[in-house]
Amino acid sequence: MSNDPIYVTQPLLPDLEEFLPYLEQIWASKQLTNGGNMHRQLEQQLADYLGVEHVALFNSGTIALLTALQALRITGEVITTPYSFVATTHSLLWNGIRPVFADIDPHSFNLDPEKIEAAITPHTTAIMPVHCYGNPCQVQAIQRIADNYNLKVIYDAAHSFGVRDAGGSILRHGDLSVLSFHATKVFNTFEGGAIICPDAKTKKRIDQLKNFGFVDEVTVVANGINGKMSEINAAFGLLQLKHIDQALAQRQHIAQRYNQQLKDIKGISIPAGLLEQTTNNSYYPILIDSNYPISRDALYQRLRDNSIYSRRYFYPLISQFPMYRGLVSAQPENLATATEIAEKVLCLPIYPALTEDEQDRVISLIKDVLNACNS
Repeated sequence: MSNDPIYVTQPLLPDLEEFLPYLEQIWASKQLTNGGNMHRQLEQQLADYLGVEHVALFNSGTIALLTALQALRITGEVITTPYSFVATTHSLLWNGIRPVFADIDPHSFNLDPEKIEAAITPHTTAIMPVHCYGNPCQVQAIQRIADNYNLKVIYDAAHSFGVRDAGGSILRHGDLSVLSFHATKVFNTFEGGAIICPDAKTKKRIDQLKNFGFVDEVTVVANGINGKMSEINAAFGLLQLKHIDQALAQRQHIAQRYNQQLKDIKGISIPAGLLEQTTNNSYYPILIDSNYPISRDALYQRLRDNSIYSRRYFYPLISQFPMYRGLVSAQPENLATATEIAEKVLCLPIYPALTEDEQDRVISLIKDVLNACNS
């Protein structure tokens, strides 16, 4: 059996020959940025594919988060999750906003609505939940809280490309939803991101903010930033869209094979969202508890020693990093569920090009630990 490295993810890269015609068009137009033809096409095609009204493209999901907060003029305190990538909360600090952490639900790993409501103070202006691993938040419950307390809701939907609920795209919820198109994501543009906008007026303001606040050659109306997506990134996104349905189907097949092989292993549990297929399979997390023969970290190392590079997403919690751990809301006793999950979680390799032989290497190593202990 091969011992080639297997990483937790791998970007979807169509054949290079498919990309060359797009590059030729860019070379012919000589427009590399500032809302060119590729950029306009991708915004429209993404809106159509995702089933949303308006898409504003960005050069990264992080800049999109920063701009979403600016677009809604968020200040004061924002309630958010400690169980995410640091960009979620960094976007608040960069805007001079105080993060307030609330605990997560033990089944979805998303913000627990009851904990959100308990964290509201007179300074709270918004909620920033994350659809963790692409598993939808309790959007109706969160919206009820927001309406009751006159709060904005900005979803960090970095994991949630293509995820739908009974009413349509999960991205339609809240005041704004923010996507990431980073190379590790289900849909990527090398680097990139987007804000899903509910109306043309909001998109216009966001488009101005991502272009330094310019309205025309001589008029600047806001302290904007350079968040524009280049034509090359947009062109790659157009190519990616041609392959995305196949990629999602391959991810689902891989997740189902994991489900079948791992569901009965003592000490390993699979989050409900994966078993119910409510996600886009952007990640494949499992939880390792004390009934498994070795610890989560020991399994992580054993996989690594065999050239399998799983990741402990999300460990440590954002709340444990130096710039946040002094906050009252960051104390572990306030985040008991998130703390427990972070100590147990391990994300296994999943990406469209992962072969069954490679996946079997991962599964065999996990089972071999049990066999060794039972022999």
